[in-house]
Amino acid sequence: MQQKAPRRTRERILELSLRLFNEFGEPNITTTVIAEEMNISPGNLYYHFRNKDDIVNSIFVQFEAEIERILTVPNGRRSNIDDVWMYLHLMFELIWRYRFFYRDLNDLLSRNRKLELHFKQILDHKIKVAKQLCEDLRSEGSLEASDVAIDAMATNMVVVATYWLSYEYVRNPRKYSEQQSMADALARGCYQVLSQIGPYLRNETSLLFQKLSEEYLKKLN
Repeated sequence: MQQKAPRRTRERILELSLRLFNEFGEPNITTTVIAEEMNISPGNLYYHFRNKDDIVNSIFVQFEAEIERILTVPNGRRSNIDDVWMYLHLMFELIWRYRFFYRDLNDLLSRNRKLELHFKQILDHKIKVAKQLCEDLRSEGSLEASDVAIDAMATNMVVVATYWLSYEYVRNPRKYSEQQSMADALARGCYQVLSQIGPYLRNETSLLFQKLSEEYLKKLN
């Protein structure tokens, strides 16, 4: 049986840094802390990364690659309500995995030009996908809304998703990292985002949304 090759120091630094940033907040973690946690010298750390921003940018490259895969509308057919639910689940799972970007977003954007430019592009892409999902639902007769209403819905969906974890953190910072608490928080986030389009749904899709919503709310109670 072939053994897995040991992870390189660079990969371990990124993995550890992501965990520390997520748990304690990126502004509270220095390269000295990372080196100490890695049990390596600062010089060894700087051999792989010039500074903390270099680490943050490298993690962002991973995040950006993953989110681009999610932000892909199904080809060859119109999206349905199940696609919207799946999209939201995958999106919130990714947001949780890289949650420090969202929790510390304003601070990061104020001092990191690369993140400032690229995160704006990600938000624009999210809005475009949300708009496409709504338009597909309208095309199949499952949603009744004007172009103006869809534009507003798409923007609102992205705003809620982007700042949901910050909202949850303010609500209960002491339980922010508890697995069950955050599983519930992510479920609430999915529901809150999808509730933006709930009033516009029609026919069987509206009934399905009500059923799914009731199941979600029962789990959260």
